[in-house]
Amino acid sequence: MDTEAGNRTPTVTRLTANRVAALPPGTYTDPGQKGLQLRVRARAGGKVARSWLLRFKFRGEESRILLGHAPPLTLDAARGLAREYREKAAAGIDPRRARPRRLERAAPASLSAAAVNQHTVDFLVAEFLARHVRPARKRPEYAERILTSEILAAWKGRDARTITPREVIELLDTIVDRGAAVMANRTAGLLGQLFRFGIHRQIVGDSPVKLLYRPGGKEEPRERTLTDGELRAFLADPRGCCRFERLEIVVKLLLLTGQRRGELALARWRDLDLKAGTWRIPDENAKAGRGHTVPLTPWAIDLLKTLRTMAEGSPCVLPAREGSREPIDAKQLTRSLAKCRKRFEKRGIAAFTLHDLRRTCRTGLARLEVAPHVAERVLNHAQDKIAGTYDIHDYMAEKRAALRKWEKHLRGLEP
Repeated sequence: MDTEAGNRTPTVTRLTANRVAALPPGTYTDPGQKGLQLRVRARAGGKVARSWLLRFKFRGEESRILLGHAPPLTLDAARGLAREYREKAAAGIDPRRARPRRLERAAPASLSAAAVNQHTVDFLVAEFLARHVRPARKRPEYAERILTSEILAAWKGRDARTITPREVIELLDTIVDRGAAVMANRTAGLLGQLFRFGIHRQIVGDSPVKLLYRPGGKEEPRERTLTDGELRAFLADPRGCCRFERLEIVVKLLLLTGQRRGELALARWRDLDLKAGTWRIPDENAKAGRGHTVPLTPWAIDLLKTLRTMAEGSPCVLPAREGSREPIDAKQLTRSLAKCRKRFEKRGIAAFTLHDLRRTCRTGLARLEVAPHVAERVLNHAQDKIAGTYDIHDYMAEKRAALRKWEKHLRGLEP
């Protein structure tokens, strides 16, 4: 038995709940569970702190970790944890990496990098990103951000083999409770992929992701479109709504062309022919890797000419900064629009997203009696298998006529 501050403490032959609460300062070894110790320390003001410790050997190295404080950790619970962690150590799992983050401590410097990293969540995420996400995804940044901000933030340093299904549920509940139900669904999907990859790579033996349904619930498809009244209010004072000229042009271009926010953000001047009135969206910039050519109306061409002057020689239509050779992050456009929400609402325009402009364009084309197969091709939506296989006509003339019809409608809403 160890003692503290030189005070000898009688040997304990048996620990009970009452005795745990009454023992004086000292460190006591529990005869009922190998490696379990109770440390009692005197605090200022006559208070006493009681902590449960576990002594164990992992890969030949003697270590001791904190299991918890008494209370709330009871004698029976401490014994159960001690047994569990000693079993993990015997199975080659470092108990220091098997505890929730709130109880973690840094691994000692003497522990080899292989012993620390071989099965940690950090290692699993790094392998998943390097060997699966980045090679397979055209834009891996979104997945990488979720893995970093949601998963590593909660389980950094943990042994991935010790994550339990209950901990997965608690993590996802935390995301839902902060009002991010959609993010909870995305995180759940990515977690499932992460642990399936871990099984494939033999980093983990099983997946703790055992969900019956989406944690954030069913996601209802958005139906928001801007009404003619809202479009009229915007076109009456676009600068007042958007504050900055570039955002005003972005909103107008997405409305006029019906294309995606990310496709415009990645556009380069080499992809545009303003004399011919065409914008070629290459496969690498298009959703599902299926590029197409967008016919440009006179209004869209004028807006792009203004952007070319603002780009100051950049090869990007929307450079990250003036003159930069890197394109703007599409999410920056979303954030810029969100900052103008009150300006739009002041003019009677309810909150909307940049993608809602695409839906507004498609709905407008339908109202103008543009044939559905033409309107769908304007937006570059996938065709059914037979049409996509046998109909290889580019529909450029039809798409151009449709977008000019839509431009004429918008011009009619201008004051």
